[in-house]
Amino acid sequence: MPDLLTRVFLRDSGSKDSEDKFPARQLFILALCRLCEPIAFMSTFPYAYRMVESFNITQDETQISVYAGMLITAFAFAEFSTGTLWGSISDRIGRKPVLIMGLFGTALSMISFGFARSLPTAIMARALGGLLNGNSGVLQTTVAELVTKKEHQAKAYAVMPFIWSVGSIIGPAIGGALAMPCGSHQSWCTKGNLFDTYPFLLPNLCCVLILCAGMIFGIMFLEETHSEKKHHRDLGLELGRILLGKTSSRANANTFSASNFKETSNFADSAPPPGYRSTESSPLLTSTSMDALDSDLGMLQEKEKLGTTRKYSKHVVLIILGYAILAYHSVSFDALMPTFLSEDRMQTPAILPFKFSGGFGLSTQAIGYMLAVQGVYAMFAQMWLFPLVVRRLGNLRAYRLVLTIWPFLYLAVPYLVLLPEHLQKTGIYFCMMTKMTFHVISFPSNAILLANAVPSRSVLGSINGSAASAACFARAFGPVVTGSIHSVGLKLGYNGLAWWACGIVCAVGALESYWMEEGEGRLVRPSEQEEQNSCEPLLHATAAEPTEDCTARSDSIPLMDELDLTKALKQDLDIDFKH
Repeated sequence: MPDLLTRVFLRDSGSKDSEDKFPARQLFILALCRLCEPIAFMSTFPYAYRMVESFNITQDETQISVYAGMLITAFAFAEFSTGTLWGSISDRIGRKPVLIMGLFGTALSMISFGFARSLPTAIMARALGGLLNGNSGVLQTTVAELVTKKEHQAKAYAVMPFIWSVGSIIGPAIGGALAMPCGSHQSWCTKGNLFDTYPFLLPNLCCVLILCAGMIFGIMFLEETHSEKKHHRDLGLELGRILLGKTSSRANANTFSASNFKETSNFADSAPPPGYRSTESSPLLTSTSMDALDSDLGMLQEKEKLGTTRKYSKHVVLIILGYAILAYHSVSFDALMPTFLSEDRMQTPAILPFKFSGGFGLSTQAIGYMLAVQGVYAMFAQMWLFPLVVRRLGNLRAYRLVLTIWPFLYLAVPYLVLLPEHLQKTGIYFCMMTKMTFHVISFPSNAILLANAVPSRSVLGSINGSAASAACFARAFGPVVTGSIHSVGLKLGYNGLAWWACGIVCAVGALESYWMEEGEGRLVRPSEQEEQNSCEPLLHATAAEPTEDCTARSDSIPLMDELDLTKALKQDLDIDFKH
């Protein structure tokens, strides 16, 4: 059993080919941490209405629905306000601490929410979770830094949406089964105990336990991916290795063996070949050391922080805008569909082509079953359909194709009520599966486009944080605006008004996608053109005489996104000699 756990949770960080392989183990650990959040977030959906009802602030059912919506959107609004901040913090202190902090913030929010006895307290508890949780953008950043080869991106970026789909099934099941236990589980939950006083505490406590498990896994087994921070000592990883009997692994990843150090020292002390003798403006080989490389790396990263690269280019802004538009109409579809399915059937004759109303009059059980089927399909589509489509078409072409077709779905959905009754359920399933197909292709494609468009790893966290903030803002406004339009449409007798409004927004996003470009990405190294712009390479085979074009040594170093300091100096020099 310990050997099995070691193989699952620990990877050979010192392996020469580890960066070329698909990072399955780290993505698995990241997925375990991610699974906690949709479970916690979605667990409140089944009982949000009953919770507001228990506050006794109104008897109007329509007002209760509005207040329940406020509970759900409070988290998104709060996360919107701090998403960019958490992304910037992750650029400074690393991804792992921010991810763990996000889980802790969610746990604190769930405890507060479970003990809430009034609507303001419940809203503040939900908002607290959003303020302390910036994981949406930081997770995208972590995946981008784990996956260093473009051919692995489609598979890697399908993992997190798949995990969200799993959590979206487990979370509501926990919330629905454990809320108000004294009414549904009288055999063991008696009147007058803690769960009778706080009827919505139990599902929140269950979610807190899951979040604590996610924090423990993250602390002990999740590796830092930030280029500056990942070589620092990690006490949590050391503890995880001790518990799994792997105490010697870190030595392979972060220190040199005695023999390698001795061999390297002898090599560095020997006279350099003629072609490598240093000039005044070139690096001095005999003085090259880990301290010098650390200094050089610090100068390079400081240049980037001072503005060597533009953070928000036109290309990056277009992708973030596309992400916000995508989030707006996608969440609007998710909010509209259950309402549409539960509305009473059409009572008045339709006046084609646009004036008709009514829904399907389905029960909550039937709607829940349909949503569960949709969730199961989403998991399989995310893991198998999305990578297949992206391999065939590429990220940008797949993204444009989906957004170009999607508006026609919004146009068609309201007309399902005009189908013969025996075909209606088939039509509903077809529309829901088509929407989910578009969803599982468009969102990861947009994330990959953004990762490849970011000019430097030093700003990857803040840009992903901005994208997450924009999406949270759109998700918070989407259901509110769409619900208001739907109410107006019902009064006027146009049941499809909100659907068609979403179609217009989607069409704008499709048009905007044709201004996007697919970047080459900066996952491994800078472009050749960028290298050629430098005055001289770090090490070269011929002695370079100083010229008026060449500046000081600190200015002659080419811009690099990442310099791996964990490898032995001798290995680095051997590679340069071969060139």
